[in-house]
Amino acid sequence: MTPTAVGAEPDLIHLLPPGTTVDADGAARVGGARLDDIAADVGTPAIIVAEDALRARARAYADGLASRWPNSRVVFASKSFPCTAVQRVMVQEGLGLDVAGGGEIVTALKAGADPASLVLHGNAKLDDEIALAVEHRLGLVVVDNADDVDRLEAAIPRGQSMDVLVRVIPGVTADTHASVLTGHDGSKFGLAPAQAVPLIARIEASPVLRMRGLHLHVGSQIMETEPFAQAVEAVAGIAGLGEFPVYDLGGGLGARYTWSDQPAGIPDYLDALVGAARAHLPAQAQLIIEPGRSMVAEAACTLYRVVTVKRGTHTFVAVDGGMGDNLEVALYDQRFEAGIVGRFDGAHEQCQVVGRHCESGDVLVAGVPLADPAVGDLLVVPATGAYCHTMANNYNGNRRVPVVFASGGSWRVVVRRETWDDLLRRDVD
Repeated sequence: MTPTAVGAEPDLIHLLPPGTTVDADGAARVGGARLDDIAADVGTPAIIVAEDALRARARAYADGLASRWPNSRVVFASKSFPCTAVQRVMVQEGLGLDVAGGGEIVTALKAGADPASLVLHGNAKLDDEIALAVEHRLGLVVVDNADDVDRLEAAIPRGQSMDVLVRVIPGVTADTHASVLTGHDGSKFGLAPAQAVPLIARIEASPVLRMRGLHLHVGSQIMETEPFAQAVEAVAGIAGLGEFPVYDLGGGLGARYTWSDQPAGIPDYLDALVGAARAHLPAQAQLIIEPGRSMVAEAACTLYRVVTVKRGTHTFVAVDGGMGDNLEVALYDQRFEAGIVGRFDGAHEQCQVVGRHCESGDVLVAGVPLADPAVGDLLVVPATGAYCHTMANNYNGNRRVPVVFASGGSWRVVVRRETWDDLLRRDVD
């Protein structure tokens, strides 16, 4: 079948990590390093992080919030990219870390984080996670329910205390995928105001817990600023909650995955949050925010090798990865874009980029224009820094992919590719 030419989308370079350039021969450079050279060295699939872009994003958040509300902290939502090297960058740039579980606690500590800068989340914290938090004296624990209080009071030794926030449902439904909504009535996270008020009173009477403030979160991949401001107003207006020294306003700002995505910028997002805080929260309170997706998504891309091209009713371009390294499409219907490395320009045909896993839903990008794809080509998918590494899995015996940092034209592997021995290591014969 003769490929049908279609108009090329806007230049893919504008979706690749900031600072990406293209050489005269068409080769793309991320972090100054040629993607084809990285692929030849570390293989594919591989997640490539532009380290300088990641650091710049961290500074934009930290400096932007501090200039608007001096008594403030930015803590990176580790769950979006729970890689020790990424956490270490955040620590080096002066950010705290939001950790959601024991694994993120131990990697945060390995990354050099001050335990006092960690904020522990979770709607069902396990006893061993509570024990880790107490052992290392984490800075804040976000209490999600009364069971959290029971476990904390049982675990904290006499003579010690722990600072806590209570997570309150603001009752705000943002425009995003249902699976990443968290601030709506009926959310599994946090407490409705009627439940929060007596729990706060119990914590204030506890001999080992210090009630420091409130936590709220409205969801993820939210493109507009209004829901964030509405949530601040809603929580501040709940009768009986009182005023507190700390307000954690969560995260949730969206990232740009496609040509049509237009998320609010960091300045607009911070203006909305701080404007709402000035209107509704105590002037002396500390503000905390927890950016995740918007911090890391656009700083990374994933490299694949084309394994098969089938032309017929559709043109299927199958690569050597898929839902084993990117579950965002199957779980959240997240749209990505893609391009053939070295041929971003030129004649294009409409293609279905699919993975190698035994699922019909293993589609990375549906309906994307690619320039004459062929077996052996390198294909790049932008904006894979958030939740791809997090949700990597071993489906079909898949070996989880490496993470590579690129900066100044050089690169280094910060998470190695799994081996066949890794897959067998947990077996008990």
